Amino acid sequence: MLLKWVYQGAPVRLQKFLIQEGLSMAQLTRLKYHGGAIYVNHKQRKTAFTIRRGDVVRVVMAPEIPADAVVATPGPVDIVYEDRDLLVVNKPAGTASIPAANRADDSMANFVKYYLQQSGAESTSIHVVTRLDRDTSGLMIFAKHSFAHTLMDRQLHTRTLDKQYLAVSSGRVPLMKHGWIVLPLGLSDDFYMRRAVVPNGKKSVTEYETLAQRGNYALTRVFLHTGRTHQIRVHFASIGRPLVGDSLYGGEMLLGRQALHCSDLYIQHPFTGEKLHLHAPLTRDMQALVTKLQLG
Repeated sequence: MLLKWVYQGAPVRLQKFLIQEGLSMAQLTRLKYHGGAIYVNHKQRKTAFTIRRGDVVRVVMAPEIPADAVVATPGPVDIVYEDRDLLVVNKPAGTASIPAANRADDSMANFVKYYLQQSGAESTSIHVVTRLDRDTSGLMIFAKHSFAHTLMDRQLHTRTLDKQYLAVSSGRVPLMKHGWIVLPLGLSDDFYMRRAVVPNGKKSVTEYETLAQRGNYALTRVFLHTGRTHQIRVHFASIGRPLVGDSLYGGEMLLGRQALHCSDLYIQHPFTGEKLHLHAPLTRDMQALVTKLQLG
């Protein structure tokens, strides 16, 4: 893979410039020892070289070796967006994001690896940028190489990557038209897979907009301002509004899984700077639920 920049600043060492652009020390080490190279104005240079305004910097990334831990498996890959650097898929409910010890070959990571192999991708290494619970449907981002993964992680940590969800909840306490749930989350004492609101938990912030409300049921658009495990599910359950179908947190079983769908992503392309809005419409089961409850 080839990366290119035209430098426009004051004189600086190559290493400092490349780190500022997002390359990690591990990636620079791989460049040095595993087949990569750095060129300035068509001459190969080491990272101690000083670049100046107008210099053209080209980096040939070292080849990536796919991890044997992720087995390539044929499976459905519903592609919403794809280019040289990113692959965004619409994950179905019932499919895990990554392999588990007891189910090592039927996750989205397995299916994506097979797709990359069959499509002749430059690298078949799996870089998961955003995950979803097994029974949550919707948009998932994969990076096609380690550098794109690093830059997308930066967006996650700075919250410039915006994920929006649609959720159906139930409960006697009505939801506000627009509200916030700010409650700390941590591990539950009674079951290792559960999360709970705990005094010493991590700060967790969920924003929501109520799109429709009828009787005890509501359809909401949910915005995550932190990314804790099961955050939406626990936060809504904690205010007396568990998600429909969420057996782990007390939801009404009107659906065979939690009524939660990652519908929209707003991201900035890590290389072109283009702002992208990606959308995945409601799944058939959630749309049928919304219709049945007269929420849309």
